[in-house]
Amino acid sequence: MTTLRKKNLKLTPLDVVIFLLISGAAVYLSYRIKVGLNYKWNWQVIPHYLYRYDQDSGRWVPNLIMQGLFTTLRLSIWGTILATILGTVMGFCRVSQSLFYRMIGRSYVEFIRNMPPLVLIFIFYYFVSSQIMPILGLDDFILAQSETTQRLCEILFAPPGFLSAFFSALVSLAVFEGAYIAEIVRAGIQSIHKGQWEASQALGLSKWQQMRHVILPQALQQILPPLAGQFISLIKDSSIVSIISIQELTFQGMELMAATYLTFEIWITISLLYLAMTLTCSLAVRRLEIRLAKKGRT
Repeated sequence: MTTLRKKNLKLTPLDVVIFLLISGAAVYLSYRIKVGLNYKWNWQVIPHYLYRYDQDSGRWVPNLIMQGLFTTLRLSIWGTILATILGTVMGFCRVSQSLFYRMIGRSYVEFIRNMPPLVLIFIFYYFVSSQIMPILGLDDFILAQSETTQRLCEILFAPPGFLSAFFSALVSLAVFEGAYIAEIVRAGIQSIHKGQWEASQALGLSKWQQMRHVILPQALQQILPPLAGQFISLIKDSSIVSIISIQELTFQGMELMAATYLTFEIWITISLLYLAMTLTCSLAVRRLEIRLAKKGRT
């Protein structure tokens, strides 16, 4: 195992050539931007938009870019949880023996997958949010609570007064991504050989016990790789909600670019932040996949 791991991490001449080509292309592109566009790079101001020193509290606090990053993380984490729950339920409906449940699952998947996400966001924001949220009175309820409760709500979701827009964006992302997760779950369950169902049924297990103890543990290894791709897609798709003024990473980038004209510095920084989030998600799922594979062998 150790030898194989070292062999996989060995640097080859091709890797060096690719690295040099990419580095050369980046240097040439920077040169052309500076000379051809007469652009003046100003990287030293970017850290100020990440964190700033607050004189009142006497500590460093997140500035616009990091505030947008945290909002994107909140949307991605809660959206992933809701989309996974919704997608799993609909995936079970897709493989159910009941025609009614199969029709519900298929109708949901076909309708959402053929609907542009931007249209869904507008539907939830302008129709659902404007009608349901005032009836629930969520914003007024949070504003009436203590400062500690409001602060906790801000950390977990969004500042009071922005909850309606935040939940509209969250539900839109969850509903859209849930349709794709439903198909991933369906395909993973149907990939298990029919003999596994017959063997577990011969042991006297109920349908739920078959699914829980026999089918799902095997299907999970088939589901994880495409599921990781869908989680990464959700992180990237969260940038769409900037259209309804959700102050996530892309929205803050557009605001800063309009105010400072630091086009390349801001968008390169934001791209690196998105890359860090997606790579972290990919590596975490990869480690989980390896652990499940080891557990299955033992």
